[in-house]
Amino acid sequence: MDERSNSSYQRLSVFLLMLLVFGVFTIQYACPSSSECQMLQQLGDWFSLGSRTGPRIGDSESPDGLQKDPYVAEDGALARFVPRFNFSKADLNRAVDFNIKGDDVIVFLHIQKTGGTTFGRHLVRNIQLERPCECHAGQKKCTCLRPGKKETWLFSRFSTGWSCGLHADWTELTSCVPSRMDSREAPKNQPSRNYYYITILRDPVSRYLSEWRHVQRGATWKASLHVCDGRSPTLSELPGCYSGDDWSGCSLQEFMDCPYNLANNRQTRMLADLSLVGCYNVSAMSEDERWAVLLDSAKHNLKGMAFFGLTEYQRKTQYLFERTFNLQFIAPFTQLNGTRASSVEVPPETQQRIRQLNRWDMELYDYARDLFLQRFQVVRQQERREARERRQQERRRLRGRFSSKQERRLKPTEATPSTSAETQDRRREMAAEDSMESEVLLPDWWDVDENSTMEDYIGNVEQW
Repeated sequence: MDERSNSSYQRLSVFLLMLLVFGVFTIQYACPSSSECQMLQQLGDWFSLGSRTGPRIGDSESPDGLQKDPYVAEDGALARFVPRFNFSKADLNRAVDFNIKGDDVIVFLHIQKTGGTTFGRHLVRNIQLERPCECHAGQKKCTCLRPGKKETWLFSRFSTGWSCGLHADWTELTSCVPSRMDSREAPKNQPSRNYYYITILRDPVSRYLSEWRHVQRGATWKASLHVCDGRSPTLSELPGCYSGDDWSGCSLQEFMDCPYNLANNRQTRMLADLSLVGCYNVSAMSEDERWAVLLDSAKHNLKGMAFFGLTEYQRKTQYLFERTFNLQFIAPFTQLNGTRASSVEVPPETQQRIRQLNRWDMELYDYARDLFLQRFQVVRQQERREARERRQQERRRLRGRFSSKQERRLKPTEATPSTSAETQDRRREMAAEDSMESEVLLPDWWDVDENSTMEDYIGNVEQW
């Protein structure tokens, strides 16, 4: 008897061990990266059910009973965001009256290696439109026309192509787009259009490394025009960093050592008005003075844009775009942390060198991120405030219905008594209404004040 029980126990142990090994391999296959694996999260929830005594922060509801904010921090940090810059209400409220059926045009300023290609595809393939863009396999451009018209509402790489030059900057686009749009559509007595400029920015170090890897693979952007004040720069104004057809195979040290490398502070230069500093004539003023003027111009232009997003905050970028233009994306944006730039192991001293080479971009990005997150907070606060007002209006409406019904019950009737069957039907109907509305009309928190400004702010303050 003992031998049989021992044998059964051994077989059971072997079976459980094999089942465990199989489960481990299955999870590893299904979830190679456990950071966002829903299966692992669900398993964790199952195993923790027995130890829970109350709601856990991070579940579908927060401890105060409110729904969890779906726009949680996208970089995993825990420190609270503390605004550093003061912006006016007009700077933070950027909703625009974009009329896709009228003459308005969205202009996308695409800065190299900021995730602009992905965002550009979202614009032509992922927006819910009455007349979706027509995109065909094998074609680089899509046709994005207004409903009922043969006019485009989008000026971008994937709609109109590089009509103002390859990766045209602010200086080029603002002088080129209006004339290009007029020549494409030959307007007749049309009012002046509203041009809504948008762009995407990225952490300068990551962007710089990504551009180096792209150049290392053979990218040149030789077709860029760099037009400023009506002309392209001369070779002496804009020397090259290499003598061959491309700079493929260049080392990071070589990339950093070229003093004419346009990768340095690219975001600041492409968002600034270059005519303020004599375009590419660097002899007009000292280098620090020149870049200080460009930085102020870039900040001013960025703040005045209808919208800008950040590569590091994909969900918030989607959210702010949708609220700014009152357009909805079909599929949510995805935060991809694994890029070619992130796979490059760079020593701390080299990273510091890159920061020094991009000191103006570093300052611009700090400014942009602060403005971006403050705008996100303001929009979320407004959205929650509007949701509270809708709930309060609904409660007042139901409360009024309940009060009027009670008054009808207490008021004596002088009408002719109804038949017993009609009376019973009416009583059953009123009883059904009572059971349906009692939970809605008489909750414990009926008269709780929900307009606390501080709670509203704390509930929306960004963690990053």
